Amino acid sequence: MHPSAGSGGKPIWNPVARPVNNGSRFLSVGVKDMDEYVPMTRDGFNKLKSEAERLETVEMPKIAERIAAARAEGDLKENAEYHAQREAQGLMQAKINLLKSKLARAQIIDPAKLPRDQVCFGATVVVKDVDLGDEEEYTLVGAGEEDYNKGRILVTSPLGQGLLGKKIGEKAEIPAPKGSYELEVVSIRFDYLEGT
Repeated sequence: MHPSAGSGGKPIWNPVARPVNNGSRFLSVGVKDMDEYVPMTRDGFNKLKSEAERLETVEMPKIAERIAAARAEGDLKENAEYHAQREAQGLMQAKINLLKSKLARAQIIDPAKLPRDQVCFGATVVVKDVDLGDEEEYTLVGAGEEDYNKGRILVTSPLGQGLLGKKIGEKAEIPAPKGSYELEVVSIRFDYLEGT
């Protein structure tokens, strides 16, 4: 039985994140190691926590009310509204469980302890596609902070994993569905973590 298991054998959700010992954990760890912990900033943690609480305390009761109203309409076998709301309830619970899982495995990253000479968590990196010559800019972030329209990608993504630990001028082989591609690190900065 898991050490944090409750009486039913299921892990108890603990919203307290484990502090990071040093920033080097997320420099060149493999994907398997990343499954154990979810790196994020304190802001990302708080954002996920408030979203989980909102879903549980606001959205789930709304769905429960709609289920009760649909149940009051009579025969449940032919009640499409009832079945639709039950499905919505299941999907909402799955989303809540996913958020709680990320929070339970959260590892808060201290930006002050991260190296500044290589790609790591929180780095904004400009890369150049070796074959095409195109340049792109990405910021490696944790769960709850990703925004693909703004170039904020998860540090646990294949692209993030491929870039971790690289220095300016080094090349990274990035796995893709139809093979792989090579990116060269052009510049690294840390304005995302510094709030600029």
